[in-house]
Amino acid sequence: MSLYCGTICRRKSFWCYRLLSTYVTKTRYLFELKEDDEACRKAQQTGVFYLFHDLAPLLQASGHRYLVPRLSRAELEGLLGKFGQDSQRIEDSVLIGCANQQEAWFALDVGLNSAASKQASLPKSEVEAELGGSFVKLRQALFQLTSVDSSLLFTAQALLRWHDGHQFCSRSGQPTKKNMAGSKRVCPSNNLTYYPQMAPVVITLVTDGARCLLARQSSFPKGLYSALAGFCDIGESVEDAVRREVAEEVGLEVGTLHYSSSQHWPFPNSSLMIACHAAVKPGHTEIQVNQRELEAAAWFSLDEVATALRRKGSFPQQQSGALPLLLPPKLAIAHHMVREWVERQACASLAA
Repeated sequence: MSLYCGTICRRKSFWCYRLLSTYVTKTRYLFELKEDDEACRKAQQTGVFYLFHDLAPLLQASGHRYLVPRLSRAELEGLLGKFGQDSQRIEDSVLIGCANQQEAWFALDVGLNSAASKQASLPKSEVEAELGGSFVKLRQALFQLTSVDSSLLFTAQALLRWHDGHQFCSRSGQPTKKNMAGSKRVCPSNNLTYYPQMAPVVITLVTDGARCLLARQSSFPKGLYSALAGFCDIGESVEDAVRREVAEEVGLEVGTLHYSSSQHWPFPNSSLMIACHAAVKPGHTEIQVNQRELEAAAWFSLDEVATALRRKGSFPQQQSGALPLLLPPKLAIAHHMVREWVERQACASLAA
């Protein structure tokens, strides 16, 4: 038995090492491309490119899903050539990742005009016809993409949007210059460096022990409730932000809280969603909705939430039905927070 367990442990250690070494290799390679313009320029020769037009990714419909086409350097140069542009335009692309084989991935928006670029945007409909796809708003396509594709496109759109909005130095007013990978911009007049940033947002699922609190805004689809969320203020810790948001939005005081997970969310302007579970102080469960922030908020039982989680069908199909409670789609971190709470409640019931 001990020999068998030893063999299993050695195998596990071996595969953990293999996974770690692959991850480290990729991470170091991406770091090199971000820091070395020549290395990144070389990687563009053998890399693949994802196209956008005014921040909308190029997609191809396949049944009820979207596929994300990729272009080789040669294919991209051929496309640009057909519209009278040269390969210089490719330097407007941003690095968004790489394969295990160190094939670099880039995103290029052919609909945005850079202050440093002398080349005009490409005609949307003509590019779509040429490539056999459509430039689709990312929010519109969200639920018809795989999790891998959506994550990659989230990163690409966020970087492209950031560069589009930071073409000039806030101190000198002069045009800033992107490095080859797009990991930073520098003002040539004062050497001030700008790095892409995300806005931290706390998203909190509040519980009183037996129930969880969900809320909705007027802009939500009918019947949809989610966890409380709000931007962190300057000077706040995550814990401070959670307590303030809960007090502001529903008039409750948080007793204990703990971190759950995080997620990059590109809408509206790239946020880091920091998920936390929080419990209110005993006996303090009366909700006082802040009408400036929310349309409604309520406590929901384990059965109500578990039933909502079991509903079949995609989110766009659900929102047209007359259902008592809708939850955020699986892609959103709020969905996973609710599922986490339900599973923990179920485990506690079994242990009791």
